[in-house]
Amino acid sequence: MAFSTCFCHYQIPLKIDCSVLTIRPSCNIRMDQRSTFALKGMNTEAFGQRVVGMGSKLSSDWSFMGGSRIIIRPNSGRLLLQRKSFGVCASFSTFHSLAGLVSSQIARSAFTWGTVAVLPFYTLMVLAPKSETTKKSMESSIPYVVLGILYAYLLYLSWTPDTIRLMFASKYWLPELAGIAKMFSTEMTLASAWIHLLAVDLFAARQVFHDGLENKIETRHSVSLCLLFCPIGIITHVITKALNKSFGNTKHGV
Repeated sequence: MAFSTCFCHYQIPLKIDCSVLTIRPSCNIRMDQRSTFALKGMNTEAFGQRVVGMGSKLSSDWSFMGGSRIIIRPNSGRLLLQRKSFGVCASFSTFHSLAGLVSSQIARSAFTWGTVAVLPFYTLMVLAPKSETTKKSMESSIPYVVLGILYAYLLYLSWTPDTIRLMFASKYWLPELAGIAKMFSTEMTLASAWIHLLAVDLFAARQVFHDGLENKIETRHSVSLCLLFCPIGIITHVITKALNKSFGNTKHGV
């Protein structure tokens, strides 16, 4: 830097992070001499005021008439990039929230409508087990096809790359309770499992119903239990069938 004419002695305290750098040159300063330097990723304190530079340029004007001035020129390109990055993150967060809301709504709707769809069949088997309408409805495969399609759709939505790993977590390729609990921690997976249970329970109830008609056994209590407690309903039917057979043999012997 070229200096001329006037002699002065000045002191500039410049603090960068935790160290203080003091410059005490004795030099000739030309009137309105201007110097420019860049601050990149550091906190600078000049003349008792903190100046933060993040890719900005700091210009200092020295003048005996106007004193000293510090001018910060921000890097507009970097600020624009940061704004764009923030906008992308905000858009992704909004999309993720909307996707979660839609997924939750689908799971709840499937749970509700799947439950409502099987209730008429249980009602017919319990209230009118010998009517032709009940017999024809229980011979149809349409409810199982509908429940199967709904289950496959929910299974597709709930499937993740970790599903197989959670299902067969042990070294013997057997399910573990911790892995199954983690897998059913989402509403979509729970909804698919519920539809699975509804289809299996209705199928078991139909088998109990048909077996009761064939052997002339009361099945209304067993069918009712199959709705929510399918294994207990099957056990009840087996006990009822055994008691009926034993009572029939006793009556026949007498």
